[in-house]
Amino acid sequence: MSTLVIPPVPPSPKDDAMQLHRAFKGFRCDTSTVINILAHRDATQRAYLQHEYTSLYSQDLLKRISSKLSGRLENAVLLWMHCPAGRDAVILKQTLTVNKNLEAATEIICSRTPSQLQYLRHIYFTKFGIYLERDIERNTSRDHKKILLAYVSTPRHEGPEVDKETGESDAVVLYKAGEKRLGTDEKTFVRIISERSAAQLVAINQFYRSKYGHSLKKAIKKETSGYFGRALLTIVQCAENPAKYFAKFCYYVCRSYVEQ
Repeated sequence: MSTLVIPPVPPSPKDDAMQLHRAFKGFRCDTSTVINILAHRDATQRAYLQHEYTSLYSQDLLKRISSKLSGRLENAVLLWMHCPAGRDAVILKQTLTVNKNLEAATEIICSRTPSQLQYLRHIYFTKFGIYLERDIERNTSRDHKKILLAYVSTPRHEGPEVDKETGESDAVVLYKAGEKRLGTDEKTFVRIISERSAAQLVAINQFYRSKYGHSLKKAIKKETSGYFGRALLTIVQCAENPAKYFAKFCYYVCRSYVEQ
């Protein structure tokens, strides 16, 4: 089984551009060449390639790709052409304002680190001339809106340091805001989960389990629902083990495509 790898020696953007131009010629596009080139380049190499293609042929490479490909292959290749933050921005614009796939928008926002979100907000405004927070405000509602807005705009520490006293206190506060009372104090969940670092959330979860016999994740599932619950769960799961979260996410996405 072959593995897609980036060449150890940087390829020539000019050679790549010329090969792509030949692949686009004719009635049928040589999709194998397109995939072989673009899937083996990193974001910086693809950026150089786009610039070289425009210089050689006075055409926008993204528009050329869009004219020669279609369906899921077109979507995948076009998304490849962006840096990670740019890709997130494009997907968020689509999911928030066009097809209203709020589940996908929630997954992206709530699985990113504070520094990733800061850069994403910058790229979003650069690309679309509107703040990400404004599109969230316009296209989401109620507690789901509150957690997304809080999570993209609240500065959080990214280091491994943990305040155990605060972690234990937060676990108690969350229990009182959820499982101990009739009805859920969503405002408290938004405040604590949007303000605490990933390491601090892991500590809160540990204290919660030791005090109440089950995880914070289980409590969130019990006390919340819908997009709001999904947002909280994504944040907590990514704080604890992002690799495991993304592995499960990819598995279910791939399985859903196979079953279609």
